[in-house]
Amino acid sequence: MTPHRALTLASSVAGAMIVALDGTVLTVVQPTLQRELGASFAQVQWTSTGYLVAVAGLLVFAGRLGDRFGHQRVFGVGMLGFGAASAGIGVAPGIGWVIALRVAQGVFGALLQPATLGMLRAAFPPDRLRMPIALRMSAIGVAAAAGPVLGGALVSGPGWRAVFLLNVAPAAAFGTLALAVRGGTERRWAGRPDIAAQQPRTSRPDTAAQQPLTGRPDTAAQQPRTARFDTSAEQPLPSRPDTAAQHPRTAPFDTTAEQPHAAGPEARFKTLGSTTGQPPSHLTDAADTTAGRPLPTTDTTGQPSVIAHPTTGQPPATAHPTTGQPPAKAHPTTRLNALSATLLALSLAALVHALVTLPSDGLSPTGWAALLVAPVAGAGFVRHERRTPGPLLPSDVIRSPAVAASLGILVAASATLQGTLFVATFLLQDTLGFDPLHMALLGLPLAALVIAAAPGAAVLLRRAGARRTTVGAMAVLAAGVLVLVRASGSPALCAGFALLGAGYGTVMVTATHVVVRQAPVESAGVAGGLQQTAMNVGPVLGVAVATTLMGPGHGHALPLLVLAALAGTAAAVAGPRLPKRSLQAINTGQEGDPARVPARR
Repeated sequence: MTPHRALTLASSVAGAMIVALDGTVLTVVQPTLQRELGASFAQVQWTSTGYLVAVAGLLVFAGRLGDRFGHQRVFGVGMLGFGAASAGIGVAPGIGWVIALRVAQGVFGALLQPATLGMLRAAFPPDRLRMPIALRMSAIGVAAAAGPVLGGALVSGPGWRAVFLLNVAPAAAFGTLALAVRGGTERRWAGRPDIAAQQPRTSRPDTAAQQPLTGRPDTAAQQPRTARFDTSAEQPLPSRPDTAAQHPRTAPFDTTAEQPHAAGPEARFKTLGSTTGQPPSHLTDAADTTAGRPLPTTDTTGQPSVIAHPTTGQPPATAHPTTGQPPAKAHPTTRLNALSATLLALSLAALVHALVTLPSDGLSPTGWAALLVAPVAGAGFVRHERRTPGPLLPSDVIRSPAVAASLGILVAASATLQGTLFVATFLLQDTLGFDPLHMALLGLPLAALVIAAAPGAAVLLRRAGARRTTVGAMAVLAAGVLVLVRASGSPALCAGFALLGAGYGTVMVTATHVVVRQAPVESAGVAGGLQQTAMNVGPVLGVAVATTLMGPGHGHALPLLVLAALAGTAAAVAGPRLPKRSLQAINTGQEGDPARVPARR
């Protein structure tokens, strides 16, 4: 692993852990915070609601900002802002300051979360994304397991303010590093930071101009598979055998110094050795005789090198020798659609607000208003996206069946897990009479299996493919919920939580891998934003469903059965849309490969 990739992976893991740790320790801090600041229950609840509303509404737009300005830069700004907001909460004089700074945390959290996935997509070839994503998921599992324990220790010792100050140092370190260490990530190949990091410095498009054809008799043997012209010895120049020595293979077709454009393309072809005005045979093949196509070759290092385009004078886009993908469009071509971003943020924020306040307030006037605003803003967003020339959500992302199916799986899996944990809290405390410590011990198998399942999912992805791995993991998740329905003792409860952890950890890796892998590099930020949005909407949806179904006389069985059915239905409906196999080769022209590099005809 190169130093750049190692730093990218460490930054992605650190960003994901900081956000996960902050969310898990907050539940432990809230009772003490309420007591010391003299806050009401509604005010304390807004320390969570304000963060969720802000982050859910801005994730997709923040991902688009990463596509436009670079994921590393947006990640650095997000980390520094998140750390500054955490430091502010640590010294906040009242509950109003805490709520405002929690909203600011949500804004900066929205900046850094899609960037953690966008940086991975840009730095690693698509066929090597499985293990980095698995390591990132394992780190989130560690943070979720350690958060309550660490938060309880800090609250009992230094106090609740120390919990928020815990994030300041790592956020400042990784944020500063991301902004200071530019390296080769976004210097040359704008829009494709991974190419600059992997491109050998000697493989420049003009290198072959110094090497005439006669000095490379073995060029045809080294021709890459994507070559479209046969330049071997079987096709010599018919009328000018010495042409190759006089015309280096990298010379452009348009030799304006000798033949002006007014002379026409036929005259220009005569300078390459044809007396008929037609393209010489070594510039065409049987499949395609279009004039003006560039002539592929290799440079002095054996890497592909091409000649300038006859009209623009620029070298055409070629497949990268390592990733096999063509360079994407530059960052400046990524448009920021402010109206679409506003409508989407309003729709998602209203939806999350309604779902979060439903368990405590029911369908209050504000809840009804949010439920009304969400679909209206969503419909306006869809209408505007269909008509605008620069949509916020690129068509190659939202129209991909695999991406849409994976997002649905992520929503269903996170809703199932969080809804089940919400129900299990009342089941263990009120029905079975366990104390908080016993509850924490029973939940350890869940955290352990989430951490262990993530690297195992990377192996399953390679061997069994995304479809079978995801469907099987969702079945395991549903089985864990069903075990908890009938569980009454510690062994059965531990088994149910273990199944939940194994299924959820696997699904998170496989579905996230499909979303990030299928998206083009220039849209990696939007894909990461959609993935994070699904991960934020799913939990509040699951808790809202569980709360609604846990009415008087219903008990815990009904919500658990509904959540298990949700997981099974999602697997049955979305599973067939996932790719059967993880795409190993990039330059194969396989269906579904976002690189879309054609094979040699």
